[in-house]
Amino acid sequence: MARFDFTDHSTGTIGASFTPSADVLFQMGILCASGRDGAVDLVAAHMYLNLADRGGAEDAAYHRQQVAAQMTKLEIAKALRAAREWIAFH
Repeated sequence: MARFDFTDHSTGTIGASFTPSADVLFQMGILCASGRDGAVDLVAAHMYLNLADRGGAEDAAYHRQQVAAQMTKLEIAKALRAAREWIAFH
């Protein structure tokens, strides 16, 4: 099982929002796309890769396109909506 290190203590405030790095989001997208830790979830993979690309991860856009090629338009719309909600929350 993959392990992610979310221990960035730089904010130091109670209730501070946490935003994982682009590299962590990229790895989460790859895990969701590959199904290594469970079932393949292309919607989640697209969402994480989209967020990683937004954060500056180098290969995220390429992998997002590869995932999108396997999805329906409805699934892509759902992934984009989820990414917008994630941004609003974090």
